[in-house]
Amino acid sequence: MARSCVGLLGASGETGRSILEGLLEDGNFDIIVLARPASLSKPANVAFKDKGVQLRAVDLGASEDSIVSALQVPLATAAKKAGVQRFVPCGFAPAMPVGVHMSRDQKEVVYNHVKRLHLPYTIIDVGWWYQFSFPKLPSGKIDYVVGLPGQRIPGDGNVPSALTDLRDIGRYVAQVIRDERTLNAMVFVHNEMWTSDQIHDLLEQLSGETIPREYASAEEYERQIVEADTKLKDNPEELASSTIQKVASQYYLSWGIRGENTPEYARYLGYLDGKKLYPDVKFTSFESYLQEVVSGKAKGVYQDSRPLFEKANKKAH
Repeated sequence: MARSCVGLLGASGETGRSILEGLLEDGNFDIIVLARPASLSKPANVAFKDKGVQLRAVDLGASEDSIVSALQVPLATAAKKAGVQRFVPCGFAPAMPVGVHMSRDQKEVVYNHVKRLHLPYTIIDVGWWYQFSFPKLPSGKIDYVVGLPGQRIPGDGNVPSALTDLRDIGRYVAQVIRDERTLNAMVFVHNEMWTSDQIHDLLEQLSGETIPREYASAEEYERQIVEADTKLKDNPEELASSTIQKVASQYYLSWGIRGENTPEYARYLGYLDGKKLYPDVKFTSFESYLQEVVSGKAKGVYQDSRPLFEKANKKAH
């Protein structure tokens, strides 16, 4: 198989690390990690060289704390000038229409810019991460790894949602980006389908604990969004925790109540179905992942943001 060259921006982030590992595991890609000139000497970037990855400076003219869309617009423009054959913007989220989530709307800005450039592209979405899909245990045993805030179950708890282990995203990316069928298309990949009540049942079975179940209505999440918007407007010092509160509530509404995060709805939105394209991709089952969690062997995500998650969780209640 002919080798392809892939440039990867954000390789030290949660999704970026998974993509890098997936491409390395595949073994058919020459990888160039793109980083800011000032970041080239950071330990995380230097470590990439030990993996046989090239490191290259790129100055996109945006500040260190710029949102992803602000970075990707100039990157897409540079990719067009360089003759890049396929641009993969930062998707890697649940299936959602435009207008229901602030993150999805920011991504759409990038997607539209890419299309105005006539730049070949592939958009990849992956459903809801395993790492954000389970509640705390009463004992506190798994607090070390619990992700987004909020312990309440969206809706009636019986809405199926597509889940993917963060660690498997890179394996899917390796398949998608060398597939001519996915050029200038959206692709939805996922591991398994679970409802919130099924997840609670499984975690109780694996842990031997009984988890209190409190259900939240669409109206409650809408109230949290309005509350977060007010704080974002009136209290700039609450920017981070209020943004998390809004983002989490919008996600719960989308996948937990409206049922948008499914391969069926993704196909309705125009996505290609990753299960049909790549039926043989090996992935971690959700039960195996939860067993890791209960056994104390799982790794948390966005660990630096855990205090903000907890603060947002208190606001939401």
